[in-house]
Amino acid sequence: MAALLAKHDDNPPFADHKDLHKVIDATQLGDVPWQGFSVKYSGERPENVPSWMDDEYDVWYRDPRMMAHNILANPTYKKEIDYTPFREYDAADDTRRWKDFMSGDWAWQQAVSYFMYLYFYLTSHQDEISKDPNTHGSTFVPIILGSDKTTVSVGTGNNEYYPLYASIGNVHNNVRRAHRDALVIIGFLAIPKTNRKDAKEDIFRNFRRQLFHRSLSTILSSLKPGMTEYEVLRCGDGHFRRVIYGLGPYIADYEEQLVLSCSVKNWCPKCLALRLDLDGGGIYRSREHTDLMISELPADTLWFEYGVNSHVTPFTNDFPRADIHQLLSFDLLHQLIKGAFKDHLVDWVVKYLRITHGTKRGDEIMADIDRRIAAVASFPGLRRFHEGRDFRQWTGNDSKALMKVFIPAIEGHVPQDMVRAFRALLEFCFLVRRNIITEDTMNQIQDALTRFHHYRQIFETSGTVPHFSLPRQHSMTHYVDMIRLFAAPNGLCSSITESKHIKAVKDPWRWSSKNNALGQMLLCNQRLDKLAASRVDFATRGMLNGSVLSRTIAALPEEVNVPHLRRLIRYFLFTQLFPDDPRDPEDVPAAECPRHEGKLQVFNSAAATFHAPSDPSGVGGMRREQIRACPLWRNVYARNDCIFINTNPELEGMRGLDIARVKCFFSFKFRWEVYPCVLIQWFDKIGDCADEDTGMWIVQPSVLEDGSPNLSVIHIDTVYRTAHLIPVYGPDFIPHTLKFYHSYDVFRSFYVNKYADHHAFEIAS
Repeated sequence: MAALLAKHDDNPPFADHKDLHKVIDATQLGDVPWQGFSVKYSGERPENVPSWMDDEYDVWYRDPRMMAHNILANPTYKKEIDYTPFREYDAADDTRRWKDFMSGDWAWQQAVSYFMYLYFYLTSHQDEISKDPNTHGSTFVPIILGSDKTTVSVGTGNNEYYPLYASIGNVHNNVRRAHRDALVIIGFLAIPKTNRKDAKEDIFRNFRRQLFHRSLSTILSSLKPGMTEYEVLRCGDGHFRRVIYGLGPYIADYEEQLVLSCSVKNWCPKCLALRLDLDGGGIYRSREHTDLMISELPADTLWFEYGVNSHVTPFTNDFPRADIHQLLSFDLLHQLIKGAFKDHLVDWVVKYLRITHGTKRGDEIMADIDRRIAAVASFPGLRRFHEGRDFRQWTGNDSKALMKVFIPAIEGHVPQDMVRAFRALLEFCFLVRRNIITEDTMNQIQDALTRFHHYRQIFETSGTVPHFSLPRQHSMTHYVDMIRLFAAPNGLCSSITESKHIKAVKDPWRWSSKNNALGQMLLCNQRLDKLAASRVDFATRGMLNGSVLSRTIAALPEEVNVPHLRRLIRYFLFTQLFPDDPRDPEDVPAAECPRHEGKLQVFNSAAATFHAPSDPSGVGGMRREQIRACPLWRNVYARNDCIFINTNPELEGMRGLDIARVKCFFSFKFRWEVYPCVLIQWFDKIGDCADEDTGMWIVQPSVLEDGSPNLSVIHIDTVYRTAHLIPVYGPDFIPHTLKFYHSYDVFRSFYVNKYADHHAFEIAS
């Protein structure tokens, strides 16, 4: 860099890092300064005053109203934002569809004035925007909140932080998920701590909850005037609009939902189902009903019979049109992936094996399951488990990856109903994860839930668990109603806030001196927001405007071990040049087949761009991924991915697709036209439908009459996308020495893994 500047007799833009920071700090774009306040206990004091009663607790925050202004004014969102609530219908059959947040009923109810029955109880007639003359005709901006404690290091002392995030419901779900600054950090909440004895006292626990709610109420207070009287803002599309705010869904895990709703542990924070029979059902909780119970019933009755903590008032009671019970969001990560799947079913399998076979034999079976998981072949975006599932620190991504490979690993070691219980749960997860949810999807979700409740009984009858009154599994019963309220759940998942921890908390902490790190983290976040806002401004002003390698191989047949490759190329050229000829190319005399004797350009990978059926929305539904055919991947092993091939576009799903394994990508020029090709080995389907237990199709390598692999050269345009295959292991243990990159060569039958990602779930079902 210095040599380049010297060549042009120029100077660097900044003298040093201090000069750079000075310029960033002076930037006004995206500048929302940090503010703070302190809170101290002011209630009754016992004779022996614990230290936490004398401590002051600092809360830092940024004005959420200004943060909402910045998001609304961002021009990069102008085509990915909804300024009005709407209801979307499929033109083909006039059925309802839910995708982005503003297509849900909750936003519609906030903006439209009428009485309604909401599922099990009558909602109060709130100050709907269209009825109030002060807000009529305004753009409704729901403020979506999320909070979650996070640990930045396990090796230092005070290493826990409590970030508070905010977004607006108007931006599309894909924007909120994509780390494009539509979710911003607006606060660091206080975390009161004391000794173990005092931490168990009710007075300390209630103070901690009251501190949480009062902090939220104070931080959000700047929004309150704008909830009843509009303000005029310039939006990202250049138009000025009257804007009215409202508290929207709150993204939180189960423990935090209890604090938010002032509910008791093991109760549902959304309905009044009994603690010991959660799936027995109950009417939905509401702000009005809870307030009425608190005014009429003693605290002990509320606690033990209704699961209500009457000593704490929710922060939402300080704001209009806000009911915390209704605003609690679904949480795919903690309720389904970490909860029902990882903490429940996976752990129950371990417990079942030990109960049924004894500890020693059960652990041997689990060791084989781990080896099966480790033997799964690579797939784009799929985390590999080198030693199976037995490691201490689990992340959300670990649990997601385990979901995708677990069913084939346990089949043969557990009863059929357990496999079917996993299948039903995974299908439920992938259905609710869809970007667009239709009425038909709703029926499929309910069917998957019914099957899950039926097949999970095997865990109770086998003595593995005593009951299923589990809040995180119970939350699945609310998903259909909540989708109608808030649209597709993937825009309101705690995985969005957890991934934000890295940029907003963990990285700034690592960059700090670790001494009084919070102040440095606040400054770092402020600078990052200024840089992001500056980049948007520079791009808007036009200030930022400004391959796959190949080689020629003469002896490709020897390299890929396909001596008759030239004949396969002649067959391929025949089908390309004479597409209407009804004859099989192999029946055509060699003299009539076109011959190519020129060079071949060989490639180690190809990029597949496909229209994902899980997101049929034009450009927004396009996906891109790499398909590998590399003779030496990472200098260790050959990697030859499997693919879906379109063989009959008239049929849906796997009935119109075939599976093949890529031997190599190559292209050549014949009669001045370039032909991009794939040399493949075909797989045959076993049966004409998916396996009943796992829900996955089974395939096997296709061979000719003489036992040799069934190979072909096909046009690259017939390739849909990457396919992931998992061996059908059967009941036998697999060798300890088996490596994952041997799987496609060693095993003789495979599941087509429809759980590899949510696009494969649509394609391979």
